[in-house]
Amino acid sequence: MVDLGPLSRPRALITGDRGFLGRHFAAELRRRRYEVTGLDVKAAPTQDCRDYFRRSLAKSHAPGHWDLVVHCAAVVGGRETIDGDPLATAESLSIDAEMFRWAAVARPGRVLYFSSSAAYPVAYQRGPGGSSLQEDEIWNDGDTDVMMPDQVYGWSKVTGELLADRLRGAGVPVTVVRPFSGYGEDQDVTYPFRAILDRVRAREDPLTVWSGAVRDFIHVDDVVAGALAVADSGTEEPVNLCTGRATSFPELARLMAESAGYAPSVRVLSGKPAGVAYRVGDPSRMLRYYEPQVSLEDGVRHALGVAEPAR
Repeated sequence: MVDLGPLSRPRALITGDRGFLGRHFAAELRRRRYEVTGLDVKAAPTQDCRDYFRRSLAKSHAPGHWDLVVHCAAVVGGRETIDGDPLATAESLSIDAEMFRWAAVARPGRVLYFSSSAAYPVAYQRGPGGSSLQEDEIWNDGDTDVMMPDQVYGWSKVTGELLADRLRGAGVPVTVVRPFSGYGEDQDVTYPFRAILDRVRAREDPLTVWSGAVRDFIHVDDVVAGALAVADSGTEEPVNLCTGRATSFPELARLMAESAGYAPSVRVLSGKPAGVAYRVGDPSRMLRYYEPQVSLEDGVRHALGVAEPAR
């Protein structure tokens, strides 16, 4: 990343720094000697990043310089919110719009924009045995032909990518990454990995999952390191953050239970929000810049606090 010598530290602004991704970015950037400032409504209502952007633009002098802006702030809340309250996720449009409008004036050294695998057309994710999603499958004909993404949240990310392109055209460097199913033990319980993890910790039997859908799980440490490696590269192409490994929720549950040392029956519940059937990314473009370091098995063992088996 930016190196300003021994007497100066680069400055990073993280939106959504109290969230799952934001917390990990803050820790990693501090480790890399960044001076980190975070904005998150979870800290206080006055920490809404939109308010900061508006106040900054209202000042008579130019906004202070940021070497890196990591834009993680969004409204997601897991599959239940995406499907059950899609208008809540529409707030992400407002958050992105305010950030991009501000960045056009503040002109940070680089914006790292977190899009999502939800931006991909649902028509390509109907499985089973679907194909791996490639970065060029969102924009079919320049900016004019976009197939249906996953719910309002997916549309917000497609719009965010379009705004990122316009900001880039105005001379501000922007990196766009599309994370797939990021996971870690400190993730919110509204996400499948953490929800299943807690059931395994309680040694439930039967062990329940919400669907038999297939996902591409990537550890949060690899999401952070991979995103920063892509930003370092300076590429203007969107990049998947994924492993390319297809894992169904029942398979994930069995892996967790095996790591925890028991063998429950796994039952798929009916009537629960499930999302698309098959969402797995093609990691080829990411592998130009970064190779994931944490296998799913190691990530599960770490989350459970289980030692690695002797080799």
